[in-house]
Amino acid sequence: MNRLLIVVAAGAVIGMVALSSISQRGVARQPDGRLPGALAAIDASRFPTLQAALDAVPKQGGIVRLPAGTIEINEPLVIRGDDVCLEGAGTATHIKNANADGQPAIMLAHADHTDAANDRKHELWRIRLANFRVTGNEKSGHGIVARNVNEIFIDGVTVSHHGGDGILLSYCYEDPRVCDSLITYNNSTGLNLQGCHDIVVASNQFEENNDALHCLDGFNLCMTGNCLDDHLGRGVLIENTYGSVLSGNMIEECHAAAITLDRDCYGITLSANVIAHNGAGIDLRDAHGCAVSANTFTIMKSRALRIGPDSGRIAVSGNSFSSSYIGEDRDKRRPDDRTTAGLTLQGTAGVLVDGNVFSGVDTPAIEWTDDGETASVVANNLLVDTVPGVPTVKASGGSSSANYSN
Repeated sequence: MNRLLIVVAAGAVIGMVALSSISQRGVARQPDGRLPGALAAIDASRFPTLQAALDAVPKQGGIVRLPAGTIEINEPLVIRGDDVCLEGAGTATHIKNANADGQPAIMLAHADHTDAANDRKHELWRIRLANFRVTGNEKSGHGIVARNVNEIFIDGVTVSHHGGDGILLSYCYEDPRVCDSLITYNNSTGLNLQGCHDIVVASNQFEENNDALHCLDGFNLCMTGNCLDDHLGRGVLIENTYGSVLSGNMIEECHAAAITLDRDCYGITLSANVIAHNGAGIDLRDAHGCAVSANTFTIMKSRALRIGPDSGRIAVSGNSFSSSYIGEDRDKRRPDDRTTAGLTLQGTAGVLVDGNVFSGVDTPAIEWTDDGETASVVANNLLVDTVPGVPTVKASGGSSSANYSN
């Protein structure tokens, strides 16, 4: 027994020496119980204004926690430092921009940032906005503006009713992410991406903005699992961008085209999207080396898929162009709301159209005019229940063979 006590006592002494050594190295807790290096969260409810709380963030960064409640602002909330997290209590935290002079609600930019569109000398890093609601009015500006902010992360944010864009990311070059957010009723574009790189836009809902999303002069957009509905203009506009994928999105009831590729786009895949009841479907105006596959185009009134004369080298396969037919000789929609358009190849060349299904299409399923080269192939497509008297394939030029009608 005495030997056991001696061993235990010796172990305790060794442990105390070890803890003392660790404490001297700054790993163990300080005498007051705080973890060395830890910064206390800033409680915005203890400050006279939200801007005062943001100004209290130290140079090394920190987190500002927003309370529940409606907080009215008249000038932009400004974040000027790296490694800042602004987090609310969900939609119970409501920042209301009452500004009527075109000012944004939230501005993220380096303190020395100039008016240049891309000021790479003055950048910020690693800012997160999460779990709050921000609204504006017709005379306010954008909702959230970030200029040259790398690794920006916006998640769980509701952005609505702004006079400009909902979210504008201007040359947020490295790894911007917008996820699980609700972007609605903004007078311009819901999410406007300018000059961004390696972009993730996932699991968001866009509704009744003018356009839902722009990606201009960018690289590597990964847009997946989003829901776009009831836009007054276009769904997605991509220009001068390459190496991107739009997959698993639902785009419905846009007054103009659901997806537009223009101005030197290349190497983009549009796959497994539902394109439903829009003014037009996918419009490839100036796109090359792209794939359009496994999309569902349903009750599209005009040009479900158009490939224009400035586009080429496109693969179109495994898509379904359909009416509202639900079997047993029945349609779900009224007779005046069943119009189904097909594919238009307008003066393009170098296109492969293979293995698609066109069902209930009441315009020519494939309308093909080739005024240039003839290096396009339309083959192995299935055409079902086309309107009597309307040609299933209206073509001039190119090669068309082994398409099957039922």
